[in-house]
Amino acid sequence: MQKIRIAHSPDSDDAFMFYALAKGKIDTNGFEFEHILKDIQTLNEKALQGAYEVSAISIHAYPKVADKYVLLPTGSSMGDKYGPMIVSLKNYTRDELKNLVIAVPGEMTTAFLTLKLYLPEVQHQVVPFDQIISAILDKKFEAGLIIHEGQLTYSEKGLNKIVDLGEWWFAETGLPLPLGGNVIRKDLGTETMKKVSRLIRQSIQYSLDHRQEALEYALQFAGEMDPKLADRFVGMYVNHWTLDYSEVGRRAVRMLLEKGYEAGIIKNKVEVEFLED
Repeated sequence: MQKIRIAHSPDSDDAFMFYALAKGKIDTNGFEFEHILKDIQTLNEKALQGAYEVSAISIHAYPKVADKYVLLPTGSSMGDKYGPMIVSLKNYTRDELKNLVIAVPGEMTTAFLTLKLYLPEVQHQVVPFDQIISAILDKKFEAGLIIHEGQLTYSEKGLNKIVDLGEWWFAETGLPLPLGGNVIRKDLGTETMKKVSRLIRQSIQYSLDHRQEALEYALQFAGEMDPKLADRFVGMYVNHWTLDYSEVGRRAVRMLLEKGYEAGIIKNKVEVEFLED
């Protein structure tokens, strides 16, 4: 059996996506899959080294790994008029944000790229994504850029939404905000890449078809989040976009990276390469 390591985040949406592969619900056609769970910042750094055959990455990180990896057509996390948010205890205008140091979850995250497009003058400091809300509440920062489940729980902690960058991006472009994707290493060869891609698509489809079963598995990765909120979170980031970017999603990826390059945030211009089944 050929071993394929799939590296992804230990979050409920990724757990939902890979449920069928992790629990042997589909025929893997001679492949053995090992699941490596890491936070997104670590995944981005590991992808720079080509550490894993398949990995979740931030779309912002893609230009830095495009020599080693190609984007899979499946596995995307799209913010469809929603996405990373700037939150704080007070209300600030866009101009006022320029004078604050904003806690961000990592410089290679798509959240940070979008923040830089929204507020080029931003001052920032990197804080682990799951510590940003508490850092604001402890008044270590006046504002923070939140991702993952924090997008659904910030208000119950008493924080205010300053801007939803997914909403802002849609207003600017009319497109969804491509936050994360799955990449596969080119040195596996086209035939193997396509076989693995089809299996990942089958895994996503299985979870969408057996939603309750897959959700119960994913809840193990949702921490203390209320099951209804976890269900909503999974629905936000595992959906029709995840099965296939579609032409709209592909256009969104290209536009985001092009705008990042034009703004000088992304240093190398790349031709975005999607694996075609």
